[in-house]
Amino acid sequence: MPVISCVFAPSLDTPAHIALAERLGYRRAWCYDSPAVYADPWMVLALAAGRTRDIGLGPASLVPSLRHPMVTAAALGTLAGLAPGRVSAAFGTGLTGRMLLGERPLRWAEVERYVRAVRALLRGEETSWNGSLVRMSQPAGFAAARPADIAVLIAADGPRGRAVAAELGDGVLSTRPPGGLGGPGGRQVLLTFGTVLGAGEDATSARAIAAAGPALAAAYHAIYEAKGAAGTDKLPGGREWRDAIEAVEAPRRHLAIHDGHLVALGPHDQALLAHAAPLLARWTMTGSPAETAARLRALSSAGITEIAYQPMGQDIPRELAAFAEAAGSTA
Repeated sequence: MPVISCVFAPSLDTPAHIALAERLGYRRAWCYDSPAVYADPWMVLALAAGRTRDIGLGPASLVPSLRHPMVTAAALGTLAGLAPGRVSAAFGTGLTGRMLLGERPLRWAEVERYVRAVRALLRGEETSWNGSLVRMSQPAGFAAARPADIAVLIAADGPRGRAVAAELGDGVLSTRPPGGLGGPGGRQVLLTFGTVLGAGEDATSARAIAAAGPALAAAYHAIYEAKGAAGTDKLPGGREWRDAIEAVEAPRRHLAIHDGHLVALGPHDQALLAHAAPLLARWTMTGSPAETAARLRALSSAGITEIAYQPMGQDIPRELAAFAEAAGSTA
C-alpha cells in the first residue's frame, strides 16, 4: 500500500485539520498555492508546524511567477526551521494559480530555471537571478541551516515536466499514474480526490456530490482550458456547461470557469453535476471502503509510492477519517 498523505485547499481551519491528519496516521500534509481562491499556504503551514510533531509539511504546487526565488527559499527555510526534517515542496507551471489571474501556465523552461535557483539558495550557494548574484544570508536562528533538508518534487503529468523532475527533483507529483511515460525515480506522489461511501450509499448521493463533485467539475474546467469545445462537448452536460461559461463576457470568463475550484461547485457547475454525477465513481476515488482499498493496492502496483488525498465538502474531518480507515492507516 502506498504512503497515505493529504492535500488541502488551505483555509483558516486547515491547521486544525492537519493536526487531525497527523493523529489519523497521514504521513504528509500538502497545501495548494493559489492565492486568488485559497488562504495563504505559508501562514497555514507555519501554524500547522506549531500544532504537530511528526507529519510532513509542504506547499504543492508552488507557482514560480508569484514570487522571487529568494522569497520562496526564505519561506521554505523558515518552515524547515519550524519543522526540522519534515518539509517538502513541489513546483509546477501554475494551473489555477495563474489562470485565476487571467494568465496561462508557465513554460517548463521557466519552471526549470526557477527550481535551479531555489535549490541553489537552499544549499547556501550564490546564484544569479535577473542579472544579479543572490544568496541566503540569514544568520543562525533566522532560518534552517544550509544546506536545508528539504525534498523538492516537480508537479508534472507529461514528458517535459517529468524530464525536469528527473534532472532536478527528488520525485514527481502527478494527477494520473505515469503509465507509459515512466517515472523519474524517487517519490511518485499521486494527487487523488473522492469520498468513501457509507453503508448503502450511492456515488450520486447528495453528500457524495458535495464531497467529491468539485473534483469532477475541476476536471471539466481543465479539459475546457486544454481542448475547448472539442473536449468538453462530448462529456455529459459539457455542451450546456460550455454555453453557460461562454455567455460570460470574455474579461471575466476565467473567473467563472474556476469559481470554487476544488472546494465548492460554482453556479455553472451545479447544473453540470445533474448530468455528470454518474462519472464520480469512475473519475474520482469515490467508492466503498473495500473499493477504495482495492484501488490503492492497484496504484502501489503501478509504481505510486505516495497518495496525496484531498478531502472536500462540509465535513473535512469525516472525509479524512473515512479515507484513513479505508487505507488501513494507523495512528
